[in-house]
Amino acid sequence: MGRRAQAGENRIMTAWMAISSYLAANWLENVAAAITLVGIWLTTRRTLLCWPVVLVSDVLYLIVFHHENLKSDTFLQVFFIGFTLYSWWNWWRGARVDGEVRVVPMRLRDWLAGLIVGALGSVVVGWWMARIGAALPHLDAALAVFSLVASWWEARKHTANWWLWIVVDAVYVGEYLYKDMWTTAALYAAFVVLAVLGLRAWQRAAAFHTAA
Repeated sequence: MGRRAQAGENRIMTAWMAISSYLAANWLENVAAAITLVGIWLTTRRTLLCWPVVLVSDVLYLIVFHHENLKSDTFLQVFFIGFTLYSWWNWWRGARVDGEVRVVPMRLRDWLAGLIVGALGSVVVGWWMARIGAALPHLDAALAVFSLVASWWEARKHTANWWLWIVVDAVYVGEYLYKDMWTTAALYAAFVVLAVLGLRAWQRAAAFHTAA
């Protein structure tokens, strides 16, 4: 009985040491993940505070991806920073006029334009990423480009951004598991949940404004 208890304590201690070692070695990724979760949750609430929070997470992930030599992810973060600044300004401008951040209806041609740009951009960026030796260049490129499309729709306050984020984030979960970035994979799984919540919240807001 004593040996079994000792063996159990040893397993717990080993697991705790492994977790502590992982958290210490990947502290910046963990901090970035936590801040990103807060930023996305604030986005589902359509509050302007989301953008300074998201901006901090963008910069932290830029550092994380650069350190991991993930070229396409690093490249994507540069654009995310630009989109975040634009989104902050555009939401602020709309809130100043309307008194709140209002969801904007999306036309069919904007849907089609976004998907076509995403598909063409994926081919071009995939070719470039393959030439510079990026890991999983074509998958990385497709996810990066469609993330930018979703970010643009989000900046323009279109509910459709959440549909695209659900798909993109779900694929990202598998990719980051493949890259052994467990914290980020878990983060993107949480993103899928938040995207579903954001979709429902924005649909309710759009219906309310239409009825009013």
